[in-house]
Amino acid sequence: MGRPMSIHLLKAGHKVTVLKKSASATALAAEGAVLVETPKEVAENSDVVITCLPDSPEVEAIVLGKNGVLEGLTNGNLFIDMSTIAPATALKIYDLLKKKGVESLDAPVSGGEGGAKSASLSIMVGGSQAAFDRALPIFEKMGKNIVRIGEAGSGQVTKACNQVVVGMTIQGVMEALNLAKKSGVDVAKVRAALLGGFAQSRILDVHGQRFLENNFAPGFKIKLHKKDMNIALQAGKNLSVPLPGSTLVAEQMDALIRKGDGELDHSALALLLE
Repeated sequence: MGRPMSIHLLKAGHKVTVLKKSASATALAAEGAVLVETPKEVAENSDVVITCLPDSPEVEAIVLGKNGVLEGLTNGNLFIDMSTIAPATALKIYDLLKKKGVESLDAPVSGGEGGAKSASLSIMVGGSQAAFDRALPIFEKMGKNIVRIGEAGSGQVTKACNQVVVGMTIQGVMEALNLAKKSGVDVAKVRAALLGGFAQSRILDVHGQRFLENNFAPGFKIKLHKKDMNIALQAGKNLSVPLPGSTLVAEQMDALIRKGDGELDHSALALLLE
């Protein structure tokens, strides 16, 4: 997702410095990005540093590790993490950067690779109003629905809530369409009927079509959604909030991963049900 997000920033006239870590990053050089060898160099060459990584350990390694972002940041920089990580990790990084005079935002996104390419991501932000105002022109190049939720960590809490809704809605859609299929009725017509009623949803639209086509090539990999469900379940445990539906969906995701299907799209919950 980082590559299309970076391209939008380049097209908007920003100077973009990228960590030379993957073929995707290297390809950005052709778009005008500057490549460097360490996260520290990224920070040294930037007013605003943005990360978009798979999980909390990767963010901590890039920011807090040797030659990390923290070493290259100076007073007045802005750090934005657009990964989906644990709220506790977001708060830890916020506190450490604040001691160095650096404002930070946790700004996870929803919308997948398609949303990144079309600059239509939903961006949920935690951090100060001043930092949010500074970052807003950047966010507007990458997303459409941009909401400051509250103080540090609140963006990650919101993303956990988002993943609960998405996971359970995929489960419901796939259960319904599988029931229709096994009943011998026209599943495409069932989906069309449901799209016109109270059951209508973006997931029924997009992932319902995936069910019809038996196409589970990844948009958002099930192993990554399972990681996000773990974040939500841990938050629920910490707050003594019951999440029985989320627990069920996470268990089914685990079953798919054990079968070797973790690289498929999260709509592949349908395969387990079938």
